[in-house]
Amino acid sequence: MIYSDSDTIAAIATPSGDGAISVIRVSGPNSIPVVDSLFHGKSKIIDSPSHRIHYGKIISNNINTIDDVLVSVFRNGSSYTGEDSVEISTHGNMLICEKIISILILNGIRLAEPGEFTKRAFLNGKMDLVQAEAVADIINARTEASLRGARNQLDGILSKKIDELRKLLIDTSSLLELELDFSEEKIELIALEKVQFSLKNILDEVELLLTSFYFGKTLRDGINVAIVGEPNVGKSSLLNYILKESRAIVSDIPGTTRDIIHEDVSIDGYLFRLYDTAGIRFSEDKLEKEGVKRSRAAVEMADLVIFLNDVQQGVSKSLYDELCNIIPSKKIIIVANKIDLSEITGGDYDVKISALTGRGIRDLLNLLKTKAFSSGIYSEKTAIITSLRHFDALSRAKDSLITAQNSLNQNLSNEFIAVDLRNAELILGEIIGKVTTEEILNNIFSKFCIGK
Repeated sequence: MIYSDSDTIAAIATPSGDGAISVIRVSGPNSIPVVDSLFHGKSKIIDSPSHRIHYGKIISNNINTIDDVLVSVFRNGSSYTGEDSVEISTHGNMLICEKIISILILNGIRLAEPGEFTKRAFLNGKMDLVQAEAVADIINARTEASLRGARNQLDGILSKKIDELRKLLIDTSSLLELELDFSEEKIELIALEKVQFSLKNILDEVELLLTSFYFGKTLRDGINVAIVGEPNVGKSSLLNYILKESRAIVSDIPGTTRDIIHEDVSIDGYLFRLYDTAGIRFSEDKLEKEGVKRSRAAVEMADLVIFLNDVQQGVSKSLYDELCNIIPSKKIIIVANKIDLSEITGGDYDVKISALTGRGIRDLLNLLKTKAFSSGIYSEKTAIITSLRHFDALSRAKDSLITAQNSLNQNLSNEFIAVDLRNAELILGEIIGKVTTEEILNNIFSKFCIGK
């Protein structure tokens, strides 16, 4: 079924289940009149100004009271969606919510699709596309850092940067195009040296945003850390100590861990995904062999590897060489464990710990954070990209800018340069929603929860 953006829509905006209150959102041209026909209070909400809350009852067929409610009225232009909206706060019972939704549907209102309220906010100019995507990131944020990053994106830090670059491209290409109209008079409206300088600055800014993708992605999705080592070096003990619970089985018997154990932990506000792997060694046991196979797969997808060694046995050179064949050595943190049992006599270790007593583990966590976010160029307060969509668009814009730069260096006509500058400007417009297709919008908002 094809829906119209002018339909009046409704959805439950709070999580399913019992609670103190539930909120039903209604938005569209008929939201206030329809809810007014069901609402019985001291005054008619159809006459209410924006941002007013009214107490009363929702009554079915003018006979049966469904619930005591608070109805919040938001007028066109002053609501989240930019159109007339109503929020109905009920007691937190799903039966009540479902009854109210059913009555709304009987009165010509349809159920909202995922993300449709935020989509309407975008279409009505309440936010751009980057800010709309930030709404989903705020909802899904798992740590303080990812929440701050999403909040700043919603506040428009990235949007402002993209729009500044667009305007520079528009100004430059417009002058180049205007020069074409005066080509016979040989009038120069902008010096080629200035075009070169402007192009270089824009390319530098685009490159800086592109290189921020790793930081932004890890800020939002977390850092994958595989804990790897020979059997019985204390991998499970380390995981348990960091989590402050007995999540993994600890035993003196080698090969106890047969599968990957995965847990998330926040380290100083940053999300780390820890993977306790099976000890990597040759084994005839079918289950242990499968565990070792999965361990290697965990190493391949890891952003960092904690290479754990028993201080009494020293660094496993063969395993280290095997890890280096899978991932770059700069991703490997060499750790000595069990320093409570023995003094270190040698070995090139990055950190020395005791997974039993906790000694040195704070140093390990600090090193993990430093390795993950070591550039110092980016933070959750700077303009960064967190989306593959943004990365793809910026990569295409960069290609167009490089083509324009090459045309300039080859002294080609302004027409060639301006075409590529315009193309880069249009691609940047895709990011913030100046240029969009229905397919792009549907793909973005389909990932939202219903009611947002």
